[in-house]
Amino acid sequence: MLIEGLPLWLAETNAWIVAPSGPGGECVLIDAPPDPTAILGRLQHHGLRLVALLSTHGHVDHIGGVGSVVHPQDHDVPVHIHDGDRHMLLDPVGTSGQFGQLLLGAGLDLRPPELLYGLDDGQQVSGAGLTFTAVHTPGHTRGSTCFLLEVEGEAPVLFSGDHLFQGSIGRTDLPGGSYDDLMASMAEKILPMDDAVHVLPGHGATTTVGTERRTNPFLLELQQDR
Repeated sequence: MLIEGLPLWLAETNAWIVAPSGPGGECVLIDAPPDPTAILGRLQHHGLRLVALLSTHGHVDHIGGVGSVVHPQDHDVPVHIHDGDRHMLLDPVGTSGQFGQLLLGAGLDLRPPELLYGLDDGQQVSGAGLTFTAVHTPGHTRGSTCFLLEVEGEAPVLFSGDHLFQGSIGRTDLPGGSYDDLMASMAEKILPMDDAVHVLPGHGATTTVGTERRTNPFLLELQQDR
């Protein structure tokens, strides 16, 4: 299996390419920062056919490149995002303040995707022969969603977006953010996961649930309070 992270745009947002059969097959993309040239270039480099795009949340550094990635394909690519953040994907400029203005002069295709689907907690989304389970984790945004990938014979992988980072958590001071909601999501959805789950975040280095359980100050405090 090929899992490749591309740190892109101003905030070095990780776009994750997941291809179960490696180069030359089908793939799924987790998040599309507004740097589509890099994403499309890597897909071409690996000879991959994009068959689904999963958005962890609606902030512009994660969805600004969606239209520019899916529209050039020779087939419709389904895009999945939680309904709590759908409005941000439909209007990335109007919902992103000053960052949104940066999109206007970047030559991006800001049209919504032809196939746009919502997500429910626990919903399974398939693509490229893989099945991802949506884990709704509000707090960073109302629609913030992690995606759990479980493949037989492999350690589970959690694409955590901006919910959980190595040694930190997502910010909660933007519209739709809530520290209490984020920590409740962490307690209910993430802490019960096995230590072996690999965490591939929206920014920064990879980690595991076990490492964060033992070292992340926010999770340590959360466990003390339980």
